[in-house]
Amino acid sequence: MKKTPTGTSVGVDDPYDHAGVCDHATSDGRCRFAFDFPGQDPEFSSARRAEEFRCPVADDEWTWADCPHYRFRETDRECARCGLTERRDAHDGGRPLLEEHHLAYADDRDVGHEITVYLCRWCHAKVHDSWARVGDDTNPDPEALAAREERRSRELSELSFESAADRFDTED
Repeated sequence: MKKTPTGTSVGVDDPYDHAGVCDHATSDGRCRFAFDFPGQDPEFSSARRAEEFRCPVADDEWTWADCPHYRFRETDRECARCGLTERRDAHDGGRPLLEEHHLAYADDRDVGHEITVYLCRWCHAKVHDSWARVGDDTNPDPEALAAREERRSRELSELSFESAADRFDTED
C-alpha cells in the first residue's frame, strides 16, 4: 500500500484507480493548464498549443499517470469510504465532518501529481492508523452519524419560525 512521506498508509495501492478526469481537462478535451499557465512549463505548453491545446489523454496517447501536470481533487462532498455526506456548520467554527485525503504525494514519482478524495474524520483516522483501505465497502461510524445528525438538528432549529412577539417580551 502507498505511504505518506511520514510513513503512514494512504489506503490505496494505486492512487490512479481512485482518480478521475484531470482538473485541467475541459469538457471538449483540451488542456486548460497549458492555456492558463504557459510559463510554468513552456515546453509542455508549446506542444499543447501546436495541437490546439488537445489533451494527450483525451486523444488516447497517454494515461493520466503520464501527464506531468495531472491533478485530480474530488469535488463530491462525500466520504469516499463510507459515503457520509458533509453537513457544514457555518456559524459554529467546528471541525468539518469531511477532510481532504491525499492519495499521491510529490515523492511518489518524479512528477508531483495531486490526487485527493474526501474522507470523513473517522475513516481518515482508520486509513492512516491501520489497515483500512479507501475502497472498503463500509458504513459510517456511529459517532460520525451522531455528529452529522447533531448538525442537522441545529440547522433545523435555526430554520424554525418564531415570531418577534414570542422572542421578545414587549409588555412593558
